Amino acid sequence: MTRPMRKRKCKHCRTFFDPDPRNVGRQHYCAQPPCRLASKAASQRRWLRKPDNRDYFRGPAHVERVRQWRQAHPGYWRRETRKPLEAPNALQEPILPQHLVLPEVAGNIAQPALQDSFFMQPAVLVGLIAHFTGLSLQEDIAVTARRLQQLEHDILHGSPSDPGGRQDAQTSYLFAQAPQSAQAVQLGGSALGP
Repeated sequence: MTRPMRKRKCKHCRTFFDPDPRNVGRQHYCAQPPCRLASKAASQRRWLRKPDNRDYFRGPAHVERVRQWRQAHPGYWRRETRKPLEAPNALQEPILPQHLVLPEVAGNIAQPALQDSFFMQPAVLVGLIAHFTGLSLQEDIAVTARRLQQLEHDILHGSPSDPGGRQDAQTSYLFAQAPQSAQAVQLGGSALGP
């Protein structure tokens, strides 16, 4: 059973903070940048207070060690420091902007009158619906296409309570004829009749 976390007062800024659960026994400073610097300075002072560490950077042996390291790494102190978020040796190349080239379209093409979800259907499906139902108006074909989509949803998802379609084998309600007031329109070609 874990104990409840208690807030702790930061030794630097004196505000209360929630310590990291993995480091609750040792965390005495909050995560603010000035407090982190103060934590680092206090840690270095503690390290240097130990008798074994007092002369760690002094004496002829250490001077020689530093000389050899500097000869092996010339110009180290003159290098630019990396930004903290910059990834060394990224596996991807930077994304360069690409210009979009649009194909030229003839200026005489007029948009059809009805441009709703009807034109999202493949042309073959629209032709089949028109052929089997005998409908010629785009609005009627679009209504039938929506009914077929609802029927497909009802069949695949097995939802008999959905009001979108009937659950029996009869599908005659899908093929409703056009209203009597609407007249058939012929698009292009020769006129009907003699």
